[in-house]
Amino acid sequence: MASLVEGKTGSWEVVIGMEVHAQITAHSKLFSGASAAFGGEPNAHVSLVDAAMPGMLPVLNEFCVEQAIRTGLGLNAQVNETSVFERKNYFYPDLPQGYQISQFQHPIVGKGEIEIDLPDGSVKTIGITRLHLEQDAGKSIHDQHPTKSYVDLNRSGCALMEIVSEPDIRSADEACAYWAKLRMILRYLGTCDGNMEEGSMRADVNVSVRKPGAPLGTRCEIKNVNSIKAVQMAVDYEVQRQIEIIEGGGKIDQETRLWDPAKGATRSMRSKEEAHDYRYFPDPDLLPLHVGADWIANIKQTLPELPDQKKHRFMEDYGLNAYDSSVLIAERERADFFESGAKGRDAKLVANWILNELLGLLNKDGKDLSSSPVTAAQIGGLIDLITDNTISGKIAKDVFAQMYASGKDAAAIVETQGLRQVTDTAAIEKIIDEVLAENPDNVAAYRSGKDKLFGFFVGQVMKKMGGKANPSAVNDILKSKLGRS
Repeated sequence: MASLVEGKTGSWEVVIGMEVHAQITAHSKLFSGASAAFGGEPNAHVSLVDAAMPGMLPVLNEFCVEQAIRTGLGLNAQVNETSVFERKNYFYPDLPQGYQISQFQHPIVGKGEIEIDLPDGSVKTIGITRLHLEQDAGKSIHDQHPTKSYVDLNRSGCALMEIVSEPDIRSADEACAYWAKLRMILRYLGTCDGNMEEGSMRADVNVSVRKPGAPLGTRCEIKNVNSIKAVQMAVDYEVQRQIEIIEGGGKIDQETRLWDPAKGATRSMRSKEEAHDYRYFPDPDLLPLHVGADWIANIKQTLPELPDQKKHRFMEDYGLNAYDSSVLIAERERADFFESGAKGRDAKLVANWILNELLGLLNKDGKDLSSSPVTAAQIGGLIDLITDNTISGKIAKDVFAQMYASGKDAAAIVETQGLRQVTDTAAIEKIIDEVLAENPDNVAAYRSGKDKLFGFFVGQVMKKMGGKANPSAVNDILKSKLGRS
């Protein structure tokens, strides 16, 4: 059932569709050989084609087409063997041609779908309307002169995939989950690096509200949102803004709005254009694009195991729950790290140590797995010492802290510090006898029914043995010794 938002006049349903612009991971641009690298001096990565000099003709980058096909296959979508590049006409100071080469009526990728994982543990399918190829615009810079704006065309002509969802999203949480899953898929495929801070993945979020069961409301587009947090905040704000206007007797104007993070609000940018406003027509400099079924099939053979496939395999093969599986597959490197450590071991135990211990310390230090001082093999070595009773779980935490600080193997730390667990039952029994002899009143109290004192005895034994006694043996022998008469 769709989540509803309460207003003064009752419940409202939120309807959201997203247009995600993902910059293709490629060395050169969509229609020129200029570098597509991020950064550099302004206008350092600009060819005559990117600058729209007279007589310059676009030449399509085959690798960018391959990346788009790979992405379409990863989205369980139909790849169209014939697609058409069109000119989308509008004026921006940083759009040197006065039009953008894009696709509209005949995109390279048609309908598809992805699964999103929601905070309550449920899964929902979101439809993909299409994926089309287009070139990026440049960038206007307004803060380097009091009266002038500058234009940097380094980004102009970079290859973009615009991935358009169906209006299947019903809340800010679902919008964030969709964005996160889409980013995850693109990164697994290697078709977009997903670096939102560099602008290589940004979204236009279309939001409308309606009474449940009513026709679709008037939508507003929130332009160029570039983080998951911004999606959450922008959608929440826009939903409340629209509900308040309608309940106040006003009407929603179809418009493009911008998210202002400083004010925590959306603000009007311009009235929203319709497709006909752009005067689309086939680009006369580019022939229709034909991709053969064999080429598509060959690309499909190169696809990696994708996040949802990996998640379901982790649940089936390793017995992990949906939540742990989802966290482990969030990054391909993380999933590979887990599988390397779990090979031939208790997978649930390995997952717990990675999720609860290692990732916690890495997050605290602002690091990722690539800079982890503890390797997957070292995690596995620690698990081996726990499962063969060389060390207890409690000692393992101390050992792990030293592993993280020093980069040393668990076995080396255990040997040099004499941390091996005592499993000699005779030695344990001797210490237990000492503890019971030293605490006759507590022994009597326990035997008279004060069960909570059992923990006291365990603690005293472990204290005397430096925490190295086998906990299971301590419990068993104590129970035998304290048997109530």
